[in-house]
Amino acid sequence: MSGAPEGTFTELRGQLQEAAATFADGPDALEGILLGLVDDVDRAVREPLEIFPVCHHSPASAIAMARRLREKQPKVVYLELCEDMAPLLTELRNCRLPVAVQSFASEVDGFPAEWSPLSVVAPITEASAEYQAIAYALDTPGVELVLVDRSSDHVFQWDARGGHGDPPAADPDAPPPEEEAALHGDAVGVEIGDLRPRFAELEEHLLRHGKVRHWSEWWHQYVELPLGDSDHDTYRQVMLLIGSLFRRLAPGDSHRVRVDEDRERYMWTRMRAHLAATGTGPEDCLYVCGAFHAASRVEEFGVGGSDTFEITPRSATTWLHGLIPSSHAAIEAQFGLASGSVSIAATLWAKNLRRTRVKPFVLAGQAGAKKPRPTKTAAAAAPVPDLPPSDKLTGFLRRPPVLDRLDEAELLGWSVEIVLAARRNGYLASTADAIAVFETSILLAGMRDRARPTPYDFQDAAVTCIEKDTVPGRRDVRRLVEIMMGGDRVGQVGYDALPPLARDVHDRLAPLNLKLQQRGVQRALLDIASRPELERCSDVLWMLRHLMPGGAARTVMGERKLGERPIQESWDLALGTHQRALIELGYEGVSIEQVLEQRLRRTAYGPRATAATVLEAVEDATLYLRSRRLADELGNRALEVLSAERTVDGAPEVLRRVRRLLAYYRTGEPVLPPWIESFTKAGYAHYCTLLPTAFTDEDATIRQVAAMLGFLFGMEGLALSLGCDRTQLELALVQSHPKDPSKTALLWAAQVHLGHLSRADLRARCDELLGNPLVVSAYPRYLSGFVHALEPVPGLTDLVVEAVSNAFARLPDPVLLPWLPTLITTLRADGAELAPLLIREAGRIFPGRLDALDGWVPPWQARPEPAAEAPAAEGGCALLAVHPAACDAVADLLGCDGTWQTAAPGPSGAALVGRYPDTAVALEALLAGA
Repeated sequence: MSGAPEGTFTELRGQLQEAAATFADGPDALEGILLGLVDDVDRAVREPLEIFPVCHHSPASAIAMARRLREKQPKVVYLELCEDMAPLLTELRNCRLPVAVQSFASEVDGFPAEWSPLSVVAPITEASAEYQAIAYALDTPGVELVLVDRSSDHVFQWDARGGHGDPPAADPDAPPPEEEAALHGDAVGVEIGDLRPRFAELEEHLLRHGKVRHWSEWWHQYVELPLGDSDHDTYRQVMLLIGSLFRRLAPGDSHRVRVDEDRERYMWTRMRAHLAATGTGPEDCLYVCGAFHAASRVEEFGVGGSDTFEITPRSATTWLHGLIPSSHAAIEAQFGLASGSVSIAATLWAKNLRRTRVKPFVLAGQAGAKKPRPTKTAAAAAPVPDLPPSDKLTGFLRRPPVLDRLDEAELLGWSVEIVLAARRNGYLASTADAIAVFETSILLAGMRDRARPTPYDFQDAAVTCIEKDTVPGRRDVRRLVEIMMGGDRVGQVGYDALPPLARDVHDRLAPLNLKLQQRGVQRALLDIASRPELERCSDVLWMLRHLMPGGAARTVMGERKLGERPIQESWDLALGTHQRALIELGYEGVSIEQVLEQRLRRTAYGPRATAATVLEAVEDATLYLRSRRLADELGNRALEVLSAERTVDGAPEVLRRVRRLLAYYRTGEPVLPPWIESFTKAGYAHYCTLLPTAFTDEDATIRQVAAMLGFLFGMEGLALSLGCDRTQLELALVQSHPKDPSKTALLWAAQVHLGHLSRADLRARCDELLGNPLVVSAYPRYLSGFVHALEPVPGLTDLVVEAVSNAFARLPDPVLLPWLPTLITTLRADGAELAPLLIREAGRIFPGRLDALDGWVPPWQARPEPAAEAPAAEGGCALLAVHPAACDAVADLLGCDGTWQTAAPGPSGAALVGRYPDTAVALEALLAGA
């Protein structure tokens, strides 16, 4: 105890002792709790440094704070908020509330790597006591604002000691979270006045006997409304009593209790150090903290407490600070409040201001706030001297609950407005429903022992009377009531409070003439051909599309490819809606080019980097940054990663990106970069080494093996010119012995490409498969291999069409029909880029008209029989006799020396042709085709 006189709360102590003796077996059972509550209140009210207990987002606390600040006019305001957030508070005047003060760290040092990124947010609304204290301190000359709570670094230091705490329990009746509810992301929330029972049975008891559904409604009915018109001493003592009750009934020996006590030790240690350093008297100070921490029993409590608490140094983590937009829904979702409770609190705050005529404190130039009217008494008001505390708690507890009379006009306006809103959202609501909502609200309030229906009573009545079986629109009636009561107000960070990167983005997009800070989607049209200066805007938009979440910058028309210049583009922009994501980009760098380069490097050098992902980073560096330096650096990194890989999982992606980069460099650069030449050589040797294993490995898919062959065959010319040996590829195919039919077909296609297997032999093998009843059921799997073989050997397209046609013609229905869905899904999933080859070839072979189909004969069946040698030779002799110059040219090519010999008048090349009949036949076929 603090040595307070016994007479301060003597009467209340006696009443509680009698209650303990009456309701328990003896006075000792409850005396420790009941009298301890009075002791906590007495200790706090007699502390020389005035403690002002608050509850976060409580209009009653905000009204009491504004009134007390004008009465006391303290010179120093100690505020329960992370001490490293102090420099940002002056930027609140450039924002429209609600916003959240954020501490952010993308790279951690001293914490587990899986915690990255670290984020702490402290939301601030107009209807909050801390905003009143901040506005008073920042706009009143000679007043100092000191944040005394643990730093953002200590939030995670203390969390590391006991593990991550459980998130607050969400309201089970709350609707699914909307976009605004995710404004805070997964950040750790810090709020002033986390005043909620931590004893589950106590909260359940209060809700049941209070006839309410959730904690927010209980607080509104039994604390918020009674304290709205109370004087300063009554407010303080009641809030201290509630904080002490919840504290003494909280589960003991838990990590959360230890953190709470350490926070109190931290804050009192900081305040005593500040008082000693500045020489300020405690009577000129005001300590604003949550009611839960105001009723503290730690030894460090008070200006005369012990200095035994040692504040640990911060870790080496670099913290960045900024302001992010917040919303009522985001606050409710993060701190487990009922849906719509913060909006109702904002409405009650405005109503209390009109009723009590209290003049709130507003930061000068605050966006979205009304300018206060100057008054003569405000400047001349003198501080009210502090009087000794008196017992106001006994009278408050004895006072019967005040039943507010029914405000029929207000309730009738609500009923009419909700019916109109329901009609606009597709409900078949009528005037009868408005009357039903009006009467049901009064009925529910009476059943819950209150004469005046609260917004929660009205919400339940509206749901009962209007919402029947289905919800015709996107919003249900509960959500419509929340919107009607004030809606989900979303804050905005002003231009001057944005980080340099965000301001740079707004400046560079200024030629678009759009209100980029406005919420919602805006259409941007870029005619780059007529306005070349818009190409720089296009560069910014493409980088934003790459860096920010989907929806912030979405292309409607236009694309960016290697080697192409934009002509016209159309964009849907929602930078105002995704302002938080843009602000957090500013924590990573001072320009979006720097952030993009850092992210590409992080991807390329990360532990999960693959050759495909690094090549993607190379392409992005070329496409968005146009940086040859960065592309070369990342290309060398891709070479290192490829050499270390032992699987072929990324082979299709590697092939696709290498082809694209190679085509870009060949058309746009005078010489190939050294890294891509080295990558081609290394990739050729790498895939030759892995090829035999991939053919037999069950985990390697047919698409991956086909991509490997596509790399080897497609890059073969460049690889051989750089010194690779084709023998390595031939040996790899000889050592490949696949068992899977699809891979076997792929191997046959590779052998045809290398000349180890003729097309006639491949056609014969396919016919043999169709004629063998033991393997005919596996023929569709061979066809799958042939289809994928079009990737490395596109010249086999006609044979693949022939094989597929023969399958449709000769396979029995029990085999063919179950295989058709597999073929279609395979072509869609793995062979989408191969299907056009088959379609074009089939269109060339098959007749284009239906009436020609009956007499059509497939070309592979109408192939003419080879003619006998003698007639062919004779035909060739006659042909060459007509064209002697052609025969002389062929003879020179073949290295034959001879003269024309004729037995009869005519060309003398007949004898030469007779000696080389095969040449004559080939030449005849060549000239016939020409």
